[in-house]
Amino acid sequence: MGKYFGTDGIRGVAFKKLDAALAFKLGQGLKHATDISDIIIGYDTRESSPMLAYMLAAGALSEGASVKFAGVCSTPMVAHYSKEKGIIGVMVTASHNPFTDNGIKVFNKGFKTTEQEEAIIETFIDSPKYNIKPFGKFKYAKDFKSTYLKIYDQFKIGTSEFKIAYDSANGANYEIAKELFDTYAEGSVQIGNEPDGLNINKGCGSTHMSFIQSYVKENNFDIGFSFDGDGDRLMVCDAERIYDGDEIIYIIASFLKKKNELNKNHVVLTKMSNPGILKALKEREIKYSLTDVGDKYVSLELIKNDYIIGGENSGHIIMRHLLHTGDGLLVAMVLLSIMAEEKKTISELVSDITLFPYELINIKDVDKSILKTKDMQDFLTYTKENLGEDSLLLVRPSGTENLIRVTVSHQNQQIMKQTILSIVSKIKSVGSENNE
Repeated sequence: MGKYFGTDGIRGVAFKKLDAALAFKLGQGLKHATDISDIIIGYDTRESSPMLAYMLAAGALSEGASVKFAGVCSTPMVAHYSKEKGIIGVMVTASHNPFTDNGIKVFNKGFKTTEQEEAIIETFIDSPKYNIKPFGKFKYAKDFKSTYLKIYDQFKIGTSEFKIAYDSANGANYEIAKELFDTYAEGSVQIGNEPDGLNINKGCGSTHMSFIQSYVKENNFDIGFSFDGDGDRLMVCDAERIYDGDEIIYIIASFLKKKNELNKNHVVLTKMSNPGILKALKEREIKYSLTDVGDKYVSLELIKNDYIIGGENSGHIIMRHLLHTGDGLLVAMVLLSIMAEEKKTISELVSDITLFPYELINIKDVDKSILKTKDMQDFLTYTKENLGEDSLLLVRPSGTENLIRVTVSHQNQQIMKQTILSIVSKIKSVGSENNE
């Protein structure tokens, strides 16, 4: 990670770390980092986003770049337009974070910028240049939405007969989601669709699934879809339970295999995937590979090996045969098309999966460097060996927050619980010793 750029762009508290000056200087560096003079800028619904977006535009214009403005839109819409037009894409969003945070994601022809490109941008942030040149041109992107909607012409969605509710997290996709659901799922109901600048992800969206699930249960809906603040993730529920990204990938991969359309008969998941999912894939004779956590690692594995579907259990799913990046709304439409063609509910589509007991614990305010010590590494290696082959143990520092994430899954609930508690205890003990 760089000085400002983390695992997914720049992110921090709005008006503090991410202020108008930083946005302006970042905008100045875009053209120089990529040798591209055309830029599309979109933003989510949090109160700080328009200010940051306009300052980004001002910085880019001051260096002679041409800027198109997309307004409120989802991250995948910006990434897609950037790729289709061969230009820079910038999305102002902090994804699933609260409104007090914000972030800036930069795309080069649709793909996230490299470390080298980010390093050049960071030189402008640290050493701004004010050599006023002929200003670039600014205009609104009139073809932005139509370019995105062409994606849905690639496959048959049909009209759903299921009773559907969907939660837009008071976020970036609330307008485009309504347009698509009204087209393909007439009578569906949208919630989390009244953004006021302060309520993005607030008790709603894919990180607060109780909101949509309660609505589904109380109103007797068949299925509920829930997106995150910038629209690139999806989680699903019915009245009984929640279905994560791994289960969604399983459904889509199984359907594509049945149609002989699953390229190389392979999917990409991460090391956080439930062992029960892996077992179910084996039984379907679908191959898989596991990457480090992070959609960029999934994307690299997909591109490198020409696989077409992969993602994270958090709901970030990439379907390369339709779109090169993750898009929760697109995944929702694909799921609806599968349910309609198979004439099955989502619970029926995952009925042959038996998930293993699984738990994730976040340990806050601990020195993340303790994970590099020999004592801790030996302890974790020994613990993993004791868990056995059909299990999951993942201990990793967060790339965006000051905490360590511990994840354990095992067929035996008691073993899983004992293991995760022993790891948490060890980390806290070592961490407290280092702080003395």
